[in-house]
Formats: sequence, structure tokens, C-alpha cells
Amino acid sequence: MMGWWRDPVRCLALRAAGHGAMRGQRSLLLGPARLCLRLLLLLGYRRRCPPLLRGLVQRWRYGKVCLRSLLYNSFGGSDTAVDAAFEPIYWLVDNVIRWFGVVFVVLVIVLTGSIVAIAYLCVLPLILRTYSVPRLCWHFFYSHWNLILIVFHYYQAITTPPGYPPQGRNDIATVSICKKCIYPKPARTHHCSICNRCVLKMDHHCRILLLSSAQDPAKTVAWLNNCVGHYNHRYFFSFCFFMTLGCVYCSYGSWDLFREAYAAIEKMKQLDKNKLQAIANQTYHQTPPPTFSFRERITHKSLVYLWFLCSSVALALGALTIWHAVLISRGETSIERHINKKERRRLQAKGRVSGEGGDLGEQVFRNPYNYGCLDNWKVFLGVDTGRHWLTRVLLPSSHLPHGNGMSWDPPPWVTAHSASVMAV
Repeated sequence: MMGWWRDPVRCLALRAAGHGAMRGQRSLLLGPARLCLRLLLLLGYRRRCPPLLRGLVQRWRYGKVCLRSLLYNSFGGSDTAVDAAFEPIYWLVDNVIRWFGVVFVVLVIVLTGSIVAIAYLCVLPLILRTYSVPRLCWHFFYSHWNLILIVFHYYQAITTPPGYPPQGRNDIATVSICKKCIYPKPARTHHCSICNRCVLKMDHHCRILLLSSAQDPAKTVAWLNNCVGHYNHRYFFSFCFFMTLGCVYCSYGSWDLFREAYAAIEKMKQLDKNKLQAIANQTYHQTPPPTFSFRERITHKSLVYLWFLCSSVALALGALTIWHAVLISRGETSIERHINKKERRRLQAKGRVSGEGGDLGEQVFRNPYNYGCLDNWKVFLGVDTGRHWLTRVLLPSSHLPHGNGMSWDPPPWVTAHSASVMAV
């Protein structure tokens, strides 16, 4: 380019060629962008969408600012927001679903009454013609004894309060303060969120019979619509036990009748299926096919209903009864099972951290309310003498349980350990 004054024409030509190359490179880069802009202009995007989107974004930002200015709390978080969102569901559970318990109580009364009615109206006329007198007498006494115990314990479990800690007293031994009631809470006392008060030796709130979880059968409860606590725990377990016995008795005793009734129902279905064809093909002199009367149909269906209902209840309620029997043998309730399990894991972890051979490594959790298997049953059933097994367990009895539910006698192993410590 030096000496351009010598050949100005050549210099202008070279400059024009350079600018042409640069314009070619720019055209390669700006070509797709221009194509996109033309497409947007054709679709009307440039004229309509940006103002609309800008307005929506602006309203969204204003809404967030207003919401935060009204509801912002430095102590809140996602958990608080979730609780606030689920507050209508909590209200529904507290105010509407609690009335379902009345429906379930009526339902269990109706189901039990239907089984008793079928036994009197359908089963009794059949066995009177086939059973011997001693066998009839045995069935008569056992069935009525079982029915009386079921009705008695169910009524007592519904009407007996579970027991509540007294308010305004300062002479009771308290373990902690209830966070909901803000009242002293004695040992083995827990707060029921449905009853909205503390219950002495609470086991669970009983509402509906439903096998909910195989891993946690304690969540399976029977129809009571009441809290199970210190004063009605025995009634609840006795109702479950005798109801299971009654269902097993009905299911096992009606097995032969069930098979005959089921075969008759299958035969009725086949006859009803071929009824029109048989009527169309028969002549004047032919005998019509045999039919079942209305009473026979109702009887057969009732026997099948009885067997299926009693068998299913026997399985579900039997599993619940066995589970609670295990808890009673260990001297703990359904809630205490979770507490003791957590405490046992804590001590095990503490022992592993402390190392082998240390004192803390040898710590083992023991239930402070476990008096031994037999003594646990005696305390639970209120049995003091051998005669009480007959008068208080096998016969209806409304005796009070041992203790007042607020203080508990220490088991023998605690007393022995305390004596050894004092001796040292």
C-alpha cells in the first residue's frame, strides 16, 4: 500500500476486493439469522407475542412480590408451606372423618346381628334334624356363652373411657409435659390426636378393622370408635379374642353346610341359564325341570355369606389378636413397641461407638414395665387368684385393672438391681 499515490487505481481495486471478501463472510453468518427474522415476521411473532409475554412476566413478578410481602416469614420454609396447603385436609380429618366411627360401630353391629340371625333362622333348623341331643346341647351352650362375651366386651370397650390424667394436680409422678395439652404427662401416657387429649397407657385409637400393613400390624385396629387405654384395654383384647373364637367356630361348624349350599347355588345358576331353553323345547306331556323355592335360595346364599364373612374376619382379627397377645406378653403397648425399638437401637449404636470391652458397650435395653410373661397377663387381666381366671376371664366381669394408670410398680429385676446398687 506504500506509494499508493503512484498507482491509485490499483489500490482502490485491492481495497474493493478486500471489502467484498469480508461481506461474503458476513453474509454466511447473517444468512440464517435473517431467515429466522423473516419467519418471525411472517408469523406475526414480532408484533404480538413480545408485548403479551412481557405483560404476563410483569404480572407474575408483581404477584410474587405481593404474596411475599403478605406471607413472608423468616422462620418459615417449605415445610410450613406444605402444612398450610394441607390444612383443609387436616380439618376434614379432624371434623368429618371422626363421624365415620359411628358408621363403623353400626356396621359391626349389623354384621354381627346378621350372623346371629342366619344361625337361628337357617342353621338351627338344619342341625335340629341331624345332630344328636348331646351335640345340640354342647353347641347351644358354647355358642350362647361366646355370644354373651362378645356383646359384653364390645359394649364395655365402647362405653368405658380409656382413662385421662387429672388436671390441676401436682402430686402425680410426671415424666414429661405434653406438647399439645401443656399438662403434666405421667408414665405410659400419650396424646391422642383424634380425641385431642392425653390417654393413660394409650395403645391406639380404635376406629376401623383394616389390615393395613404387614410390617406394622399394630396399625390394624377393630371397630370401637374409642381410644384404647388403661381402663378399656382388657375389654378391647377380650372382644377381639372372643370374636375370633366365634368366627372360627361358625366357619368350622358350617363347613359342610357351606359346601352343600355352594353346590346348590351353582346348580341354581345352571338351571337359570338353561331355563328358557328347557321351556322352549318341552312338550305338553313333559315334566318341567326342578326349581328351587325362594326360601331355599335365600338359605343357600345366607350360608355362603356366613362362611365367607366369618372366615375373612377370623383371619384378619385373628392376626390382630395374636399380635396384641405378643405385646401383652412383653408388657408393652403398640406405641411403646416403637419407643422401645428406637431406644434399643440407640443403645446398640452407643455400644458400638464406645468400643469393645467398655461399660457402655455392654448396655442392653430392658422394658421397665415387663414383669415376666405370666405376671404381665395377670396384671393385664386383673387376675390375683386362680379363681379369677374363671370369674374375671371366662365370665363377664367389669372389675377395674390394677393400678390407677399413672404410677407403676417396678418389675422384680429393677428392684433386685436397685438393692444390689444400694448394697455396694
